[in-house]
Amino acid sequence: MNEAGASVVKTERIGSHPAIAVRWRGSGELLVFLHGIGGNKSNWDRQLARFGAHAQAVAVDFRGYGESDDYEGPTGISQFADDVARVIRHFGAARAHVVGLSLGGRVAQRLALLHPDLVASLALVDARSDARDTRTPAEREAFLGARSKPLQSGKTPSDIAPAVVKSLVGPNASPAVVAELTQSIASLRTDSYLKTIEANVCDDFAGDLGQIRAPTLVLVGEHDTTTPLRHSQELVGLIPGARLQVIADAGHLTNIEQPEAFNACLAEFLLPQLHRRTE
Repeated sequence: MNEAGASVVKTERIGSHPAIAVRWRGSGELLVFLHGIGGNKSNWDRQLARFGAHAQAVAVDFRGYGESDDYEGPTGISQFADDVARVIRHFGAARAHVVGLSLGGRVAQRLALLHPDLVASLALVDARSDARDTRTPAEREAFLGARSKPLQSGKTPSDIAPAVVKSLVGPNASPAVVAELTQSIASLRTDSYLKTIEANVCDDFAGDLGQIRAPTLVLVGEHDTTTPLRHSQELVGLIPGARLQVIADAGHLTNIEQPEAFNACLAEFLLPQLHRRTE
């Protein structure tokens, strides 16, 4: 693919009830990016720019996020995974390479277990296992105390954004990265975010990650305190053939805090698997 073709960015909404918004560029094999609980599809712009020259790179807004629709009733990780399956089928792909960060990593695991035929490879970034509840009672209470309880008491996502970002980034995160992440969290919609928090904490899945057969890369930031190294090590131990790489000088948002190092690790894993197009 030429650089001009890879530089064209398109946005569309897929289906209804709820419609799922995506941003994409490039052509070729499908490569899908899934954001974290405080994110949206724009968090992957650096990766779309890098990988749109080698694949049809698609960043998804989960239901209730970004430009995707809100929805009635509760949700769960399986509903997010089914939405991603809908996106993959929309693009006419037999399978997709799936990259998921944090919550997106749980959704990617769930997708691989519920829709294994749709997953060509997995990259799980700063993620925890979807096979069991990995939080201690104290960790669960701390998460709810920082995220949902302030919103339930009348605060807005903008109010909690600075403290949440401080807890996520590494010690050397630049002011520009902090500002970008603060805006990402501030733009959340309270009702949908609260439903996602509930799903993230309470939707414990009894799946067997040993059934995953897709090639899997596990990435984690050196300074990630939200999903520390031990969670990534657990994933590597549970998923056959998975391999681990640690991104230096990054916290929980490795693709934003250290995009060059992140892209290099992902390219080393993905590019041999992708069918590269030439002029």
